Amino acid sequence: MYGENLIKRRTQVLIHQNNWPLIGSIILFFVFSITTSAQVKSEIDTTQIRIGEQISYKIDVEADSSSVVVFPEGQTFLPLEAVEATDIDTTKKDAKFLLSRIYKLTQFDSGAYSIPRQKITIGDKSFFTDSLKVQVNAIEVDTTKQGLYDIKPIIDVDRSGGRFWKYLLLTLLIVGLVAFLLYWFIWRKKPLTEEEEIALLPPYDRAKLAIKRLDDSQLLSQLEIKKFYSELTLIIRRYLDEKVYDRAMESTTYELISRLQLLKDGNQFPFKNETIQNIETILKRADLVKFAKSKPDVALAEMDRLTIEKELENVKATLPEPSEEEKLLDKQYKEAQERKKKRRKIWITVLISLFLIIATVVGFGIKYGFGYVKDTIIGHESKVLLEGEWVESAYGFPPVWIETPRVLKRVDAPLPDEYKEQMSMTTFVYGTMLDIFSVAINTTTLNVPKQTPQTKDTENPTFDLLKVSEESIKGFESKGARDILVKRDQFITPNAAEGLKTYGSFNIEVPNTSKVVAAEYALFCFSNENVLQQIIITWPENDDYADEMVQRIIDSIELNPNETEEEN
Repeated sequence: MYGENLIKRRTQVLIHQNNWPLIGSIILFFVFSITTSAQVKSEIDTTQIRIGEQISYKIDVEADSSSVVVFPEGQTFLPLEAVEATDIDTTKKDAKFLLSRIYKLTQFDSGAYSIPRQKITIGDKSFFTDSLKVQVNAIEVDTTKQGLYDIKPIIDVDRSGGRFWKYLLLTLLIVGLVAFLLYWFIWRKKPLTEEEEIALLPPYDRAKLAIKRLDDSQLLSQLEIKKFYSELTLIIRRYLDEKVYDRAMESTTYELISRLQLLKDGNQFPFKNETIQNIETILKRADLVKFAKSKPDVALAEMDRLTIEKELENVKATLPEPSEEEKLLDKQYKEAQERKKKRRKIWITVLISLFLIIATVVGFGIKYGFGYVKDTIIGHESKVLLEGEWVESAYGFPPVWIETPRVLKRVDAPLPDEYKEQMSMTTFVYGTMLDIFSVAINTTTLNVPKQTPQTKDTENPTFDLLKVSEESIKGFESKGARDILVKRDQFITPNAAEGLKTYGSFNIEVPNTSKVVAAEYALFCFSNENVLQQIIITWPENDDYADEMVQRIIDSIELNPNETEEEN
């Protein structure tokens, strides 16, 4: 991943160690090991194909009948892909046997490619084929001869929506239920009860209705004289309390009559003398019934009832009409009462809503932890990635299988022209070190030169993973990392591919700020002859979601089993 500096350092080290002249550029950690022998031959049926077509790559081996011959297995022909391998064909040639095997190879990108040397083991010795050039041509399309067809219709594809819609539906149901309860018990205009409807009537209408209800009660026919007079005097007292004298309810008969007489004498209410006398007479008779156990006959009680009804009319006739100012004050009072009632409803709604929100947060906090609830409400980048829809895919060739929270994107490695003949590199990334969380997969392939007599019986090049790790740490430093803590362990994937794990922590400064962020990293290196595969993960320190996410990524790493067998 860390490109040109890593390549240059490792190349110079290896060239120096093997005392080779500095001719051209070689990629990371490349060691020449070439053997030629007439016992092994290779050939291809064509040097040019079109994209997707297949090449027949044939290997012939001449060996004794007692020798054990091991042909290449798996994807060892990259950048070409092995589609099929035939069974080994054996024929006798003089005192020896001729073993032949054909491999079907293909490539789906146009360009010039080299089939790398293939290792064949005969007994306890290793032999290598020559590297062969293949040209893959693009298919030219002549639109003047090509038939045109209508655009194909859209095809519906079933796609899992995940659980988001379930959570959304549940949330909407809960919010809807709370809103309905608030409306039903607080904001809904409830139907008035009979008492509330009576309370809204004007005082005179309430008094008339009370007299009617007194008649319907049949108290006189049941000889309930005391209760009858109590209800009758309560009607006149309540009317006077509301319209004439606001202390009429708690005043004694003498105090009330004195106040009515004073109001008449002061010309505030033009009461008739007969009206005051009639009211006084009925009130005194009611006092005798209630306190002296007097029992007037039913006819007198009925006459008193008619008198009260008549005097209500007389009192009403003496009341002055309210002025415009009084009407305005009354209107303002009613509006103020309505606003007060509305404010009360708003406060109740707000308090209930706050209570429900706090209760919900506390409940989820007790069950899942308050940090989790806070991150869910406010949002946390690592939590979103961890709980999102993950992607499992293969990257590079040979493939590295890995599961990540986002798809890794392929990026072009900026290789100098002098390196392009000796190597190829593919890189897939998500994020960068400066983003704190990042995942990168890098596959580097060395194109091994042809054998020469001088390199006969030398070993196939391998990578020193420890030095790869050291150069990668230098790459971290070149990106601005500092205070790097380094630990190393052997790492084995679930399908038994062995490699080196380098891990630890570092600090990195955010660009254009003085902020320093602490982060952790894990570097996995795997080597298979002329192929180096690297997986680099960085994530923020003290982030439980990121720790869980990285562990899931690491547990998903798998390499091609065939490559693993060769490596072992």
